[in-house]
Amino acid sequence: MGKEEVYTILIIDDEKANLMVLNKMLSSEYTVLTAKSGSEGLSRIEAEKPDLILLDIIMPDMNGFEILKRLKERNETGRIPVIIITGLDNEEDEEKGLLLGAVDYIIKPFKNAIVMARVKTHIQMVRQFKMIERLGLEDPLTGIPNRRCFQDRLGLEWRRAFRERKPLSFLMIDVDTFKQYNDTYGHPQGDSLLCAIAKLFTAAARRPGDLAARLGGEEFGVLLPETGLRYALEIAERIRRAVETARIPAPDGNTMTGATVSIGAVSCIPDRDAAMDGFIAQADGYLYAAKEQGRNRVCFGGAESAG
Repeated sequence: MGKEEVYTILIIDDEKANLMVLNKMLSSEYTVLTAKSGSEGLSRIEAEKPDLILLDIIMPDMNGFEILKRLKERNETGRIPVIIITGLDNEEDEEKGLLLGAVDYIIKPFKNAIVMARVKTHIQMVRQFKMIERLGLEDPLTGIPNRRCFQDRLGLEWRRAFRERKPLSFLMIDVDTFKQYNDTYGHPQGDSLLCAIAKLFTAAARRPGDLAARLGGEEFGVLLPETGLRYALEIAERIRRAVETARIPAPDGNTMTGATVSIGAVSCIPDRDAAMDGFIAQADGYLYAAKEQGRNRVCFGGAESAG
């Protein structure tokens, strides 16, 4: 890989043959670490902080779902992307893994081209997250990705969704009556509000592939790869409720302030006739409808209705 950064992949699988096959497949491009049990895997994650984890589900000491849950509960490991590798091929197990925060699901026996393509995709995302700090892709006020980062990721995810025929969802979010909030409490307090709710957006979009970004002013976006409309609406409603119930102290230290958000949600599987600009414009249209219908609500549409 020349002078480029070499990324580290940890494979957790109790079958020696699987470890050997994956190690041989990936070691020419990545630094590969292995663990033969769940407990050993957790120890290696703690010590090595890998860039990507390939995780088996069925293991004798601790199943992969439990490992995944533990990883997502900790800030230090919650953003490490995890690809599930398993012989379980039913939709319930796949949905469970994705809902727990896995970014992908690969069924055994392995097909080299599929494994390499999926790994490459998620390493590209890791690379982009690392570039945020280096290339000024972070919003200086809220600390989350900015519009430039969002546009870059949208292009990447749009092409991937088109190539793999998978759904892509987007939430466009606007803080209701933000000018009135600023006029009442002052612009510094308005900045505090934006910082507080930005954390709520990031917490709701908790899978490593998800992206919460500040698009400008009081407008935010949440990009949800491999997500149909049903699950996107669950996240949108989670965000709406979280903001509605949040309380931010005013400068006097006694008064507690609050806000609400309106959200436009869209989802599609991109095809040759679809355009990214139209996708975003559709979300903007639903956001406008949410405002017109009384604010503090989610309006939605999209061809893909499965979560």
